Amino acid sequence: MTQQGVRWTADQVLALAPDATSRKAGSKLGAAGPWSEAGSAEEGTVWGLCKGSGSKPYQTVIDIADTSGPAYKCSCPSRKFPCKHALGLLLLWAGGDGAVPSAAEPPDWAEQWIKGRRQRAEEKRTAGASGSSQASADPEAARRRAERRAVRVTAGATELEQRLTDLLRGGLAGAEQAGYGLWEETAARMVDAQAPGLAARVRELGAIPASGPGWPVRLLEECALLHLLDQGWLRREGLPDGLADTVRSRIGLPASADGPPVRDRWLVLAQYDTADVKLTTRRIWLHGADSGRTALLLSYGAAGRAPELTLPVGLALEAELTAYPGAGQLRATLGEQFAPPAPASIRPPGMTTAEATARYGDALRDDPWLDSVPVTLDRVIPAPDGDSWQLADADADTALPLTPAARSRPGLWRLVALSGGAPVKVFGECGHRGFTPLTAWPQGSGEAVRLC
Repeated sequence: MTQQGVRWTADQVLALAPDATSRKAGSKLGAAGPWSEAGSAEEGTVWGLCKGSGSKPYQTVIDIADTSGPAYKCSCPSRKFPCKHALGLLLLWAGGDGAVPSAAEPPDWAEQWIKGRRQRAEEKRTAGASGSSQASADPEAARRRAERRAVRVTAGATELEQRLTDLLRGGLAGAEQAGYGLWEETAARMVDAQAPGLAARVRELGAIPASGPGWPVRLLEECALLHLLDQGWLRREGLPDGLADTVRSRIGLPASADGPPVRDRWLVLAQYDTADVKLTTRRIWLHGADSGRTALLLSYGAAGRAPELTLPVGLALEAELTAYPGAGQLRATLGEQFAPPAPASIRPPGMTTAEATARYGDALRDDPWLDSVPVTLDRVIPAPDGDSWQLADADADTALPLTPAARSRPGLWRLVALSGGAPVKVFGECGHRGFTPLTAWPQGSGEAVRLC
């Protein structure tokens, strides 16, 4: 049940926007002027009619209590989710000034969508339970499929080892002359071997030659990590169980969350998307108020479409999470949700910059291919460092450089403005390239500020 007395902030609503254009357009519709017959219900729905350029207003309805985050329906022709009308209606509702009153019953057009959606969700849960039973009914067939795939992955890893050997024998300078075609052809061979993790790493290798000063060193480092992953697979039988699971995950083999469910109040620390030509990946970081655990949820959408799972930063949800296998792996799946996301005063405990780098070093023992770890820095101040930026400890003579990606984002200036030269608490990802700030809190009890 959603709590009608608890309203989201405008920043939490705008964090749902699929792009900057939608964020700007939605902000303009966050006033009462274009809206009529707006209302909300105790079960967590908000609806309204928005005047557009046509003769008929757009019918907009939002299910706030959906277990995977807000769900939207609008009669406008936009293919963005949420569209500007949904964002505007949520902003109007978040204002809490009576523009979206609590109503006993939604209109028929909103009620039909809500009932249909919840019925489909129940059917999906039933079908999922049935599918799990059927999948486990023939474990022998599953074992044979896994064995056939393992044979193909082994063949691909063996071939990749030979190609890396040829590259090093011929000298790294030859990689610049060969061009990207060689790497793409090798990546295609790894796809044929059903090892998508190896394919992705090979494609990353192809972008390194001629990428700027020091590229031979970077190429050699990445080749070494790829060689280590190959050898981890080829010698997986001798690895500890947790590390073997990590190798399987890095190779790209599917796995199911199998840890014991952990029920907690999970604070949404950060949410951001990365995209390529085929897929949009959404990463959502959570912090358990009671367990103290940090967990990562992944959600995917086809290219050009936002993933379905949406959890606004700064909200907390009471839910169960189940972890995936692998030493040091933080990925989990969202299980039963006992209440919709709502604003919370939870804050993750912080650490110094020195402790953050030590945590990354410790994590590499369990997963040598790890690019970064999630950490919360306490009492740090953003400060320029020549042509770069860093987060300096307010109480010690230590600092963490920001990653090149972080320095090019508008979130850096939001962080600088939030700090104003005073210490702040910052959550982000700490790795060998530096620190990427994702969310910040000012000193005291201020609201979370999204930086990504």
